[in-house]
Amino acid sequence: MFVDRIRIFAQAGQGGRGCVSFRREKFVPKGGPDGGDGGRGGDVILRADQHTDHLANLFYEPIIRAKHGGHGQGKKMHGKAAPPAIVTVPVGTVVYRAIPTEPIASGAANADHESKSMQFEGGEQIADLTHDAEEFLLCRGGAGGKGNVHFKSSRNRAPRQYTEGGEGESGYFFLELRTIADAALVGYPNAGKSTLLRRLSAAQPKVAPYPFTTLHPVVGVVDLDEYRRVTVADIPGLIEGAHRNLGLGHDFLRHVTRCRLLLFVLDMAGSEGRSPISDLESLRREIDLYDPRLSERPWFVIANKMDLPEAEDHLARFRERFPELTVVPVSAKQGLGIDQVKSLLGGWIPVQFGLASSAQAEFTAAHD
Repeated sequence: MFVDRIRIFAQAGQGGRGCVSFRREKFVPKGGPDGGDGGRGGDVILRADQHTDHLANLFYEPIIRAKHGGHGQGKKMHGKAAPPAIVTVPVGTVVYRAIPTEPIASGAANADHESKSMQFEGGEQIADLTHDAEEFLLCRGGAGGKGNVHFKSSRNRAPRQYTEGGEGESGYFFLELRTIADAALVGYPNAGKSTLLRRLSAAQPKVAPYPFTTLHPVVGVVDLDEYRRVTVADIPGLIEGAHRNLGLGHDFLRHVTRCRLLLFVLDMAGSEGRSPISDLESLRREIDLYDPRLSERPWFVIANKMDLPEAEDHLARFRERFPELTVVPVSAKQGLGIDQVKSLLGGWIPVQFGLASSAQAEFTAAHD
């Protein structure tokens, strides 16, 4: 099961309480206080892991609790500090605070925090884990309490005061996965995006002759020359009104925000009565209405299904309508034009991964 958005409850550990103790030893009369401090409570930490690709583990365990710190002991012995509760999440996870729409009664956060009647809405963004092994402290554990050794003085030689351990932080949070890839295949359902990704990489997305075969993003790794690699994401098919969340539009479009290059895959043959020109205009409009910043990113057109009869005529009219665009004709089913797509990706991706180069800038400016 693929899960890319989940609400969780996190509770850091409570600090251990301080100890009230006095030194009792032969030949040492009135040894004085020696109560140790309590241990610190465990933190709740999110760690990005490149080997994790969804949030399904948190779907089955949405409650995260760290252990409490140990209590202080005599002979000035500190209590044991609790280990942190580390939760692995995919690279590209965004963390938001979950704000309840109704006030939570006192003690409800601990007693009935999974009540189905509680409604939440997304709050401020507090973290964005974009690199492998990157960590974020979600909830800090409580500090340990003070033992009676801290309260001795010239006037209070036998203190019996101590402090309780501090409460650990807790709260509700939304975790949202945004797939990180260099390029995204964007198009309408049944445009051939999954078949194209199969040809470009070793990924095996589901392929079938009906719409919405792909229900979640699939990332494939494309091998290029000079030992370079580029990741390409197959985004589920969009429909008209996706920016208004029609057809789970927001669930699909948010994965596009991470990609640096957009590849619009069009059914150039119009096999389902569609018009490639109208499809491109509609897709560009949906992208712009969802996030205007996406329209500023470099993009190209992949004319798929060129093996069908009417594809050549539609391609000629398409190039006449958009003469300035870079169009790569392919047939993903027969494997035609795949090398041209790889050459296009190789010219855009810099030699040194993750760093912009003058060659990339010149290539982008030449095709704008």
